[in-house]
Amino acid sequence: MSTSINKTNRFLALDVFRGLTICLMILVNSPGTGADIYPYLSHANWFGFTLADLVFPSFLFAMGNAMSFSMAKLKTTPASKFYKKVVRRTLIIFLLGYLMYWFPFFEWSAQDFSLKPVAETRIMGVLQRIALCYFFASVLIYHLNSKLVALISALILLLYWCLLYWFDGNGGVLEMGSNAITRLDLFLLGEGHVYKKDSVPFDPEGLLSTLPSIVNVLGGYFAGVYLKKNGNTFKSIAVLMVAGFLIYTLGQWWNLIFPISKKLWTSSFALHTIGLDLFIMATLVYAIEIKKVRFGVYFFDVFGKNPLFIYLFSELFFITLRLIPVTKNHDAFEWFSEAIVQQIFPGAFGALITGVLFMLLCWFVGLWLHKKKIYIKI
Repeated sequence: MSTSINKTNRFLALDVFRGLTICLMILVNSPGTGADIYPYLSHANWFGFTLADLVFPSFLFAMGNAMSFSMAKLKTTPASKFYKKVVRRTLIIFLLGYLMYWFPFFEWSAQDFSLKPVAETRIMGVLQRIALCYFFASVLIYHLNSKLVALISALILLLYWCLLYWFDGNGGVLEMGSNAITRLDLFLLGEGHVYKKDSVPFDPEGLLSTLPSIVNVLGGYFAGVYLKKNGNTFKSIAVLMVAGFLIYTLGQWWNLIFPISKKLWTSSFALHTIGLDLFIMATLVYAIEIKKVRFGVYFFDVFGKNPLFIYLFSELFFITLRLIPVTKNHDAFEWFSEAIVQQIFPGAFGALITGVLFMLLCWFVGLWLHKKKIYIKI
């Protein structure tokens, strides 16, 4: 038996995949306070892997999957038109990410009110990495055939492996304060413009570590191209599953000498997550397109219709809540989590419930946009 679907339905599995990713991203980024959170909702400290570490590479994979449709049209356009569209979108996404970290733009106290220093604003970040990955993946896909793009993807992972060990400042140990990512960011951006909430200044979305994350986008692109060419059939799903298993296994082998690390975005991490995402995508296509399962589909589809906007809203709203003092020692988010939710559901479960409630609030924003047929394309 084989089942093919039209273009509209094909986007349903993609939207659900993106929606699931955004849902988990909000849960990971806004857990409740007043108790420890479940380990799988927290990123691995350095080496290792948790569910939270799968979220960002999955979003890049989903973006690549969507590009398998959009790039089909862009590849036929003149270079001037292509670059105008791609550069414009890259700059907008990058700028939104930068402004998000600069938000709320001002600092105030009982004695002073001033502009938040630009010299202390983080330059790189999640949206900034998405923008750069989109740009470089688009350029590769536009100018090169699929075989060359696949070859370059492999070379990127090998080159990145070499760069981290050749330019490590501590004999190849890959410590947070001495690895090549840290050294390049501090040299080019300066300490004031990197992430500072770890044990030392280190940006998990650094310039150099953006290189292997491009491969996650290209992995999603190839998966989309294959499904688009061969249809959503049992054979296609089996091929994605086998490819996922082989890539995942290669990542595990590489992990023996180049450990899996989300913060470093090691080459083994890129393969590990691409393999898992191929499994997830194949499973969703099987369930949604072939078996016509609809349980939970609408919920995640709402997130998937406006993924970047809902993500940006969740981050800005969370930051805003953390700026509103409610008591002497609690901001609005802390007060809700600790004075209300933790009293009903104490411990890690209560922290999870707070995150779920915050995620549902963001979902209702997405639902309102969906009902109004407002789809914000950046």
